[in-house]
Amino acid sequence: MSMNKKLLAGLPLGLAALGLTDLALAQDAAASAPAVAEAASAVAEAASAVTQAAAAAPAPTFDKGDVSWMMLSTLLVIMMAVPGLALFYGGLVRAKNMLSVLMQVMVTFSLIVVLWFVYGYSLAFTEGNAFIGGFDRLFMKGVWDNVAGTFAPAATFSKGVYIPEIVFAAFQATFAGITCALIVGAFAERAKFSAVLMFMVLWFTFSYAPIAHMVWFWMGPDAYASADVVDAMNAKAGLIWQHGALDFAGGTVVHINAAVAGLVGSYMVGKRIGYGREAFMPHSLTLTMVGASLLWVGWFGFNAGSALEANNFAALAFINTFAATAAAVLAWCLGEGLMKGKASMLGAASGAVAGLVAITPAAGNVGIVGALIIGLIAGFVCLWGVHGLKRMLGADDSLDVFGVHGVGGILGALLTGVFNSPNLGGPSIVADWVTVGMVAPDAYSIASQVWIQAKGVLITIVWSAVVSVIAFKIVDLVIGLRVPEDDEREGLDITSHGETAYSK
Repeated sequence: MSMNKKLLAGLPLGLAALGLTDLALAQDAAASAPAVAEAASAVAEAASAVTQAAAAAPAPTFDKGDVSWMMLSTLLVIMMAVPGLALFYGGLVRAKNMLSVLMQVMVTFSLIVVLWFVYGYSLAFTEGNAFIGGFDRLFMKGVWDNVAGTFAPAATFSKGVYIPEIVFAAFQATFAGITCALIVGAFAERAKFSAVLMFMVLWFTFSYAPIAHMVWFWMGPDAYASADVVDAMNAKAGLIWQHGALDFAGGTVVHINAAVAGLVGSYMVGKRIGYGREAFMPHSLTLTMVGASLLWVGWFGFNAGSALEANNFAALAFINTFAATAAAVLAWCLGEGLMKGKASMLGAASGAVAGLVAITPAAGNVGIVGALIIGLIAGFVCLWGVHGLKRMLGADDSLDVFGVHGVGGILGALLTGVFNSPNLGGPSIVADWVTVGMVAPDAYSIASQVWIQAKGVLITIVWSAVVSVIAFKIVDLVIGLRVPEDDEREGLDITSHGETAYSK
């Protein structure tokens, strides 16, 4: 309540008290009545001025172009998960497990979207502490502003520019859903369906939501109204944001986070029967290629949509997603040709995903040349990740979730710190949100920013690993992680879902 409103509230009480005094006081009050009336008039005028000023300040308006772009981006990310990721993963498993993978991806995605709107969005994107948000948006409470008669505004990265909070919440719901669905590929073909879903609830609650809050939550650019509030606003942001880490679209939040959970799961669920002795060949590389292509198209919404506006940074993220992915496809094929003498369709599809993963944290944070270099490096490094590193780790990561998403995510996060430099064609980083001034080329330190990026990576790895170990252990104790051996041999399509992908 403002001081003017407090004065108005107290004035009637003061006048009533005057009536309870003795005659002398009443006479004094009568003598001072003109002064009181004058003061009351002044207070009323001040209150009226405040009310008029508030009425004159219009509620934030939403640009139809921004809103349309964000709704389209949301649809594109849904396409990434279902059908994109589902088909990409489904084609990589044996025919007897095709439907089980489709089910795990689709139902996991659906489960997490529901949990997101119940409590996940609130935990990730409301004010709390450096690690987790609060419950201000539980069941999406408050997204409709009854006073203004419109949806509450959500800040973008530009001062004075907003989108409806409900659109932002929907966009972020798709991120949460596909992140959890990514984990499925690490222990495909042997995990219980019920165990997968129970794990997802625990991991989403205690790993995804906190990491999303730590990396992406801040008070928005308009909160930085003057220099004297900067420290207070920074203190309200998530921990990794406070450090100054750059993650445009989810290198840490999505890919590293999910990949670590998948790696832990591949250890704790155990290896598939016959792993290392039998060949586990993809049953349909055609479907895998279709899935990878849908991922590539949908990823434009994933990355460019993360600008939250239809602006220059969305355009930069768009072209970087295009360029880096193409470069990674070529690099993977070249590396495979040098290593095996032949380039494969599986390699080309995997290269595309590797490039998409690596450019995710960098999409709006690097120049086009930087994106090409990141894509080229990712193609070679992720090829090593699914062959050399996989053998070193000794895990049966069925569909190479860690080799592609973990390695690519780490690589992309670190290289963001390099190619964000304005000396290397990057847009630099905001030095002052009050004026939205950028760090000058001569002041940008690649070593310093890479170290900040590395801290974000390490925090994500440790957090996700600890939560994953505990969550898998709880699930194992309650319902068990793995299907019986006979069920695994027969295939999860029949034994878990009572149907088959293909008629015989």
